Amino acid sequence: MDTGDTAWLLVATTVVLFMFLPGLALFYSGLLSRKNVLSTIMQSTGSLIVVSIVWVLWGHTLTFGTDQFGIIGGLDFLFFEGVGMDPFSTLTFPHLIFAIFQALFAAITVALISGAVAERIKFSVWIVFSIFWVTFIYTPFAHWVWGGGWLFKLGGLDFAGGTVVHILSGVSAITAAIVLGPRKLFPGKTLPPHNIVFFFIGAMCLWFGWMGFNGGSALAAGGLATLAFANTHMAACAGGAGWALIEWIFHKKPTLVGTVTGIIAGLVAITPAAGFVSVLSAMAIGGSASFVCYWAVNTLKAKFKYDDALDVFGIHGVGGIWGALLTGVFASKEVNPAGNNGLLYGNPSQLVIQAIDILIAIGWAAAGTLVILKTIQLFTTLRVPAEEEEAGLDISHHGEHAYNELESGRSEMAAPSFASFEIEKSPITQTN
Repeated sequence: MDTGDTAWLLVATTVVLFMFLPGLALFYSGLLSRKNVLSTIMQSTGSLIVVSIVWVLWGHTLTFGTDQFGIIGGLDFLFFEGVGMDPFSTLTFPHLIFAIFQALFAAITVALISGAVAERIKFSVWIVFSIFWVTFIYTPFAHWVWGGGWLFKLGGLDFAGGTVVHILSGVSAITAAIVLGPRKLFPGKTLPPHNIVFFFIGAMCLWFGWMGFNGGSALAAGGLATLAFANTHMAACAGGAGWALIEWIFHKKPTLVGTVTGIIAGLVAITPAAGFVSVLSAMAIGGSASFVCYWAVNTLKAKFKYDDALDVFGIHGVGGIWGALLTGVFASKEVNPAGNNGLLYGNPSQLVIQAIDILIAIGWAAAGTLVILKTIQLFTTLRVPAEEEEAGLDISHHGEHAYNELESGRSEMAAPSFASFEIEKSPITQTN
């Protein structure tokens, strides 16, 4: 047991939680119309709650239990049996904090998908989907990559979740968006972001939390965590600079939304490589990711006309694919002896292995998500009725407004009670 490693994992886990809530929730909700702010936040909150519970009951053991034929973890830790204050395997901190750290990874991966189906999926369907998806899609694949499964044995490199988190969520997101169909106002009349300041604050929470997300994946305090920390920051800077440059060249004005989106693209792309490459390589990965993701968001999406509301596939799916590929190019054993050399260091086979990992992740996420949604569809419709979509999911699904304005004639000192809001009579006003 090492107290320094324990302290670092406690801090990393805490900042990943902050990255999730309020970070992701504000990031997503700021980009949507004001009548769907709370529903978006509730989707992230719901994912955190139910996935954390699933992780304790069976998710952790299926991922990190004793390997069963390279496919799934055993039932060693069912209901958190044996998950306590003693170290797990060769780690130098309590098994319990490792399990909670991984629970947050699983939960935020599910929540990322919600951005593609925002403003139209039923909340009840989202909760059921979250439970099924983390059980049947996330836990097996995470075991293959991180739990000693067959992709781990093949030699794939994924430091903090390029395939496990970003490709799985990005591909699942576009699959879900296609199955649900577009929003009623898509593409020409969708409402603009209602609060770019919320979006910015959420994005900066994500950047802050990503330091613990990637740095904590070193699973110790020391040189490797420091490398991942530095690579994460510089890839984000390079990604933001790249996207701003593109907008400056083609549109004459670099936007805040675009620059921040480039930052997130850089963060996504460096995630699989954070502990395997040098700082200069990290900047190349993050900077190039902004160009690839810009193309996915502005060209690919327009060509195929899919309604991925918050560009989860364009940023997380495409960025994750790009980062996983470039891990096979820039990885160096001089940087991390526990990794492997990539193409630039005389080992082209690592690029092939990375490509195999990517293809498996794409196929597993697309097929699994399709099966789960079609199964749920046997029992209920997936999306809200047209009139509820028009009114907004905040009031139709949760009975709340994000911004409750005082009725005319009322004193500011006499705030209306919750009971005074009736769904049928509550007008939704939209301000740009």
